Amino acid sequence: MITLKSRREIDEMKRAGEILVATHQEIAKMIKPGITTWDIEVFTEKFLKSQGATPEQKGFEGYEFATCASINDEICHGFPRKTALKEGDIVTVDMVVNYRGALADSAWTYAVGEVSEEVKHLMDVTRKALYLGIEQAKVGNRIGDIGHAIQTYVEGENLSVVRDFIGHGVGPTLHEKPEVPHYGEPGKGPRLKEGMVITIEPMVNIGDWRAKMDDNGWTARTVDGSLSAQYEHTIAITKDGPEILTYQGEND
Repeated sequence: MITLKSRREIDEMKRAGEILVATHQEIAKMIKPGITTWDIEVFTEKFLKSQGATPEQKGFEGYEFATCASINDEICHGFPRKTALKEGDIVTVDMVVNYRGALADSAWTYAVGEVSEEVKHLMDVTRKALYLGIEQAKVGNRIGDIGHAIQTYVEGENLSVVRDFIGHGVGPTLHEKPEVPHYGEPGKGPRLKEGMVITIEPMVNIGDWRAKMDDNGWTARTVDGSLSAQYEHTIAITKDGPEILTYQGEND
């Protein structure tokens, strides 16, 4: 069942989004060679507590951490660890914030020091693909319009779109209907209605789009070892167009 949110519920989710954005903005200041994703994990736990919020994904289906931290060829659900990040790495930090029962979900890919032109291209294309998808998130369109916009742009840039992990509805629980693939056919899938709240979160690879799972049962990585990037926002479908509940302002 797809739940529709009231304006009050969307505003509450937007407040959760503001806390999530503030967390990402602090993480952005931390990213440099030598830092560990465990440092980011510890900071996130403390910061959310200081804001009266909690990390929703901690404990979700047995997941043990406040953040997912996916490095280089890891597509998603990387575990925070005490290995130092190196110059030229990329790391995607994904988190879900619960503030007084309202949820917001956002991931961001960060460059560690200077990265290659190929990696800059990957990051730029992935972020632009997110916004091309968001442009399609309006009343009367269908889920397939979002995926089609993302897929055609990404593949036109000679990169690939991950199929195994997709966006979703969010609130009142972490993963709700509808599913939001980042590929597909225009005019197909559920119709978007005012009050729906979804995540759009394209994961884009330099090489093959396929994923393989680590032995931990959570972390997905590219089958060919190529790098992967992801950007994600939580979006409310409103009569006035898509409303980004996790908008980062000038950093977006």
